[in-house]
Amino acid sequence: MKRIVLFAVVVLFAATATQAQKLITRTGHAKIYSHTVAEDIEANNYSVSGTIDKTTGDVVISVPVQSFEFEKAAMQKHFNNKHFMNSKKYPKITFKGKVINLSTVKFTTDGTYKATVTGDLTIRAVTKSITETATITVKDGKVSVDIVFTVKGIGSYGVGKPTSKKKENNVADDIVVTYKASYDTK
Repeated sequence: MKRIVLFAVVVLFAATATQAQKLITRTGHAKIYSHTVAEDIEANNYSVSGTIDKTTGDVVISVPVQSFEFEKAAMQKHFNNKHFMNSKKYPKITFKGKVINLSTVKFTTDGTYKATVTGDLTIRAVTKSITETATITVKDGKVSVDIVFTVKGIGSYGVGKPTSKKKENNVADDIVVTYKASYDTK
């Protein structure tokens, strides 16, 4: 009987220790920005979820496409329609990657750390490898992440551009995505 109790305690401790190694957010912020001569387009999304595994460096970010909010209702409608993001068929943008210089990030020590993040960005079921630099800040036991992704050649992800000659230059080929999030221990 003692062995069963001891085994249960060891399993429970191991499960708790593993969970404590994961950081999670459900309130991350993603901002997209497109600059052209015709107009600047900006949208915000405050429903981004993500995880960081402090022991392996695995990073996952999931962005619900329909949660982007634009200043103009027409922009939001065009963004979600089947010719552009097709958010009904492709409801999420995902990034799955890894912090490759994880040993330089001290999750238990206050400070600001530069992290190289590499992985796969998937938009409209098209996946491409990217590498970016993130800033990871640890303050009073809280972890926050700031990263800027430059999505090059948005059309190569299957994202359409306006078809009218008058508006064809309203969307840039490269889109800047800024991601900011505060993480908690899972």
